[in-house]
Amino acid sequence: MRLGTSDAGNDPAGQTTRQAYDVLARGFGPGFNGPLLLAVRLPSPRQTGALTRLRSAVAQTPGVAAVGPAQLNPARDVAAIAAYPTTSPQSEQTADLVNQLRDRVIPPIAKATDVTVDIGGATATGIDFSHVLASKLPLFIGIVVALAALLLMLVFRSLLIPLQGAAMNLLSIGASLGVVQAIFERGWLGGLLGIQPGPIDAFIPVLLFAIVFGLSMDYEVFLVSRIREQWLERRDSSAAIREGFTRTGRVITAAGAVMVFVFASFAANPALDLKLFGVALASAVLIDAFLVRMILLPAVLQLLGRRTWTLPGWLDRHLPDLAIEPAAGRCVSSERLIAKHVHRPRGERVRS
Repeated sequence: MRLGTSDAGNDPAGQTTRQAYDVLARGFGPGFNGPLLLAVRLPSPRQTGALTRLRSAVAQTPGVAAVGPAQLNPARDVAAIAAYPTTSPQSEQTADLVNQLRDRVIPPIAKATDVTVDIGGATATGIDFSHVLASKLPLFIGIVVALAALLLMLVFRSLLIPLQGAAMNLLSIGASLGVVQAIFERGWLGGLLGIQPGPIDAFIPVLLFAIVFGLSMDYEVFLVSRIREQWLERRDSSAAIREGFTRTGRVITAAGAVMVFVFASFAANPALDLKLFGVALASAVLIDAFLVRMILLPAVLQLLGRRTWTLPGWLDRHLPDLAIEPAAGRCVSSERLIAKHVHRPRGERVRS
């Protein structure tokens, strides 16, 4: 998945922002919509000759259509240079050009002339923003998955339930990101949705993971808690799975269907970010609620059998006791005890 930032080139063809974008691209070239801005700090006002050398090197770089004149500030120690690529701001070739200028073209000149050069502009900003989010995403995912697995282990007193829950949640999110990449980057069904293929907004994977992981854990806890109740009562793994799905399957599919239709309605919005957000969430809930929870989860639990609910004794002794519905459990037990005593024949003694 290629992360980036959407711009007017992804707007619907009927909007004036898209029409202005296309007119500028036809008149001056695609790169005119997103020039690269070079900010140059000179060691002294007299060393402006470094600007000529820098402009020449940038102009000779493949993928650069034109380089504007250097504009100096009143103190003549800072200059701004505009470089126009031959490709659009969202193009992968433009991103490669930015990386080439940063890694190979500018460093030798900066070292030789003692100037400091930074590259800005829409494409460079998108690259930096995507790099920051992508570098923090593994840590974010690791912390969320670890905390969720710990809570599942405390509640269900099992080692395998947290592992399968984390694996299946990541599977749902990964599959939905694949759907997003196929539609918005490769252009599958692009004509149906009225979109122009391009990079995926960098914030989408972060928001998608946070929201979908919460929804997936909701379905997971609701379903597995019913299965565990039947397991504690019957000690029959197959019967517990069958009874748990009988009680919760329709509720989960109904809730999932509602969420799918709600999120899918976002795709009708002309804004690209809302389309992307809606398709990502709708596909994630559809995959998780109907495929993962209703098909894959019972199959895995059936294969695991009694091993699903195993927990080492030393670990069980050190973990605090948590219950999802402790108050309801005490209420049911009290009702059963009262009913048992009330309906005893008169005169019969109650054993404590």
